[in-house]
Amino acid sequence: MRPRTSFDNLKKPNMAKQKTLYQCTECGGQSPKWQGQCPSCGVWNTLVETLAAPPPSRRFENLSGARSSVRELSSIKTDEKERILSGIAELDRVLGGGFVAGEVVLLGGDPGIGKSTLLLQATAALGASKETLYVTGEESVEQIALRAQRLGLINAPVRLLAEVQLESIVSQLDTVKPEIVVIDSIQTIYTELLTAAPGSVSQVRECAARLTRYAKERGVVLVLIGHVTKEGAIAGPRVLEHIVDAVLYFEGDTHSNYRLIRAVKNRFGAANELGVFGMTESGLKGVANPSALFLSRHEKAVPGAAVLITLEGTRQLLVEIQALVDPAGGGMTSRRLAVGVDHQRLALLLALLHRVSGAQMGGLDVFVNVVGGMKIDEPAADLAVLLAIYSSLKNKALDPKLAMFGEVGLTGEVRPVQRGQERIREAVKLGFKKVLVPFQNKPKQEIHDVEIIAVHRVEEALEVLG
Repeated sequence: MRPRTSFDNLKKPNMAKQKTLYQCTECGGQSPKWQGQCPSCGVWNTLVETLAAPPPSRRFENLSGARSSVRELSSIKTDEKERILSGIAELDRVLGGGFVAGEVVLLGGDPGIGKSTLLLQATAALGASKETLYVTGEESVEQIALRAQRLGLINAPVRLLAEVQLESIVSQLDTVKPEIVVIDSIQTIYTELLTAAPGSVSQVRECAARLTRYAKERGVVLVLIGHVTKEGAIAGPRVLEHIVDAVLYFEGDTHSNYRLIRAVKNRFGAANELGVFGMTESGLKGVANPSALFLSRHEKAVPGAAVLITLEGTRQLLVEIQALVDPAGGGMTSRRLAVGVDHQRLALLLALLHRVSGAQMGGLDVFVNVVGGMKIDEPAADLAVLLAIYSSLKNKALDPKLAMFGEVGLTGEVRPVQRGQERIREAVKLGFKKVLVPFQNKPKQEIHDVEIIAVHRVEEALEVLG
C-alpha cells in the first residue's frame, strides 16, 4: 500500500469541462450534438460549436418592471399614430409616411452603398425638433464628423456615441433620453452576459431583442443597420427580421449614382414600397421622377424593347424591358439569361411563345434585361417580357409610345392585374399614347389622350407588331 504524502491533502482543481452546444448560423436553433442538417430550419452544414451561454440576468427581463394585463379588444383605442417625418421624402414614402414612436426599423445593404450616409442625413434633419443619438460601433466619432463635414452637416444637432457594449449603450440611453436612436451596426454590439463573439447568432439575437424591448417600452424610434451576406440577405438569425417592425433593403450598384430602398416588411405601411435616391456630393437626394431612370431614350424605335407599367408598393413605375434573341454560335447549347426578372418565369414564357406562335426557340440564345438595375417580381411583367422577346425575334420594333402590363397564363390567356387604372394614368402622365392591357383591366370610362388595346389572349397581343 502506497504511503500518504503531503500532496494528497491538496485540493484537486475543478476539471469540469464547460458545456458546449451546436448552434445554427441561419436560424439560431440549437442542438446538443452536431448534425449535418439543422433540426429547426432544415438548412445543411450550418451547425457550429459554441459555448453554452449562462442564463441572462433577471434585471434585463423587464426593463420597466411593469406587468402586462389581459385587456378586452373593444377597450383598446385604435387612433392613427402621429408620424415623425425624417426630412427625406423618399425615406418617408418607404416607411409609410414617416417613423412611428416605438417603431423598430432594420436597414440592410451592401458595404459602401450609403446606409450610414442616409441615416446621418435623417438624424441631422430630425435633430432640429427631436432628441437624436447616433451610436456607432464601426467608426469613431471623428470619422462620423468627417462624413458630416463632407455632407455639409457638421453643425447639425446630432449626438454621437462610439460604443459596442449593450449595457453601456442602455445606460447612456437612460441618461440622454433620446427620441430617435440609430445603431450602426447591430452586428458590432455585444452583451457581457453571453460568451459568444460579437456578430454571432446569439449575440445579434439577444442584443436586438433587448434594444427592441427598450424602444417599445420608452416609445423610442430605433433604427438598426444590419450587415448582409454574400447572398444579399441580412446577416444573423432570421428572427432578427421577425422582431422588428420594418425591414428595408438598400439596392443598387455601388458604381452607379442611383440607389433603391425597398420595404420587404412594414407593420405601419405598405410592403414592397420603393424609394429612389441619387448619390451626390452632398449625400443622397430623392428622385422626383424615378420612371426616367428606367426608360431608355432611343433616337428611333428599336427591336427588342417593351415598356412595362409596374407596381412597387403604392407607386407606379414605367420600366423598359429589353430582350436579345440571337443564334447560338459554334453549335453551343442555347443560353437563357434573365437580369431583373425571374429565370424560371422566362423559361415558362419561352415555352408558351413557341406554343402560340410556332416560333422555334431551340438553338437561339435569349437574353432579357430590366433597364436601370430594377428587379421585377410581379407577374404583370409577363406581357412586356413576351413582346420584347418576340420583337427581337422578328426584328420588328414596337411603337415607342406603347406601354403595357398583364399576366400570362399557361393556356395563353392574358390575366388581369391589380390597380390597372392607376397604371394607365401613370403612362398617360409620361406621354404614352397607347396602352396594351388585359381585357378585364379595360377602363369602363374613356380616358382621354390614350388608346386602350384590350386583349384576351397572347395571340391578340402579338398582333400589335403587325
